Amino acid sequence: MIQNYKLKISYDGTRYYGWEHQPDHETIQGKLENVISRMLDIAVEDFKIIGAGRTDAGVHAKAMIANVVLDCNMSPDEIRDYMNRYLPDDIAVLEVRRASDRFHARYNAVGKTYRYTCFDGPVKPVFDRKYYVALDEVLDIDKMRQAADYLTGKHDYKSFCGNSRMKKSTVRVVDKIEIVRRKGYVYMTFHGTGFLQNMVRILVGTLMEVGYGRMEPEYMIDILEAKDRKVAGPTAPAKGLCLIEVDY
Repeated sequence: MIQNYKLKISYDGTRYYGWEHQPDHETIQGKLENVISRMLDIAVEDFKIIGAGRTDAGVHAKAMIANVVLDCNMSPDEIRDYMNRYLPDDIAVLEVRRASDRFHARYNAVGKTYRYTCFDGPVKPVFDRKYYVALDEVLDIDKMRQAADYLTGKHDYKSFCGNSRMKKSTVRVVDKIEIVRRKGYVYMTFHGTGFLQNMVRILVGTLMEVGYGRMEPEYMIDILEAKDRKVAGPTAPAKGLCLIEVDY
């Protein structure tokens, strides 16, 4: 029976070259497709898993959404259990559901939540070291929140796009940037309708520059107006970023 399936996937992106399939590199999409190929004894070229987005190399996800059309007689739970049996320990399929023929994980998504984690306390935590970025300076999160206010809303985020050859519109809506501190950790949570390549990591790197006192919060206005990647802050390391949720 040919059926469109919706998958919810969690993964530690540390050792992968991002979501999207790449020749000669291990990717999340590639690992998932290899297991499905084995499960149904079909060629990888005969189907495609479509993700809600393309996380960069080293970026993690708590709930990436994907869809795939398969000719399969297994139940959704049987598909989930088979995949988890053969996937590596750093990828898990949390849920498999039957979806409508029209469901498309990428095109139907109306929002995404990302969280960036860093640590500026005195003693670095050991056991979650792969999921946060350790900082040498203490961040001024009050100034960062002021800067975040300027960055929130509907803007042209070209200055925050890592793809200099981007031809399509770089206008996006970021309706929430929340910055909180808990026991030495600083969490930056972003929610928006969609994000450009490297956009969240560049936003984080820019907000950190404000937190270090190297940029004033008001400078965010100039960065947005410049539409020039060179005037924004650095791209923050990938390992601190996690896709938390996709909205439909």
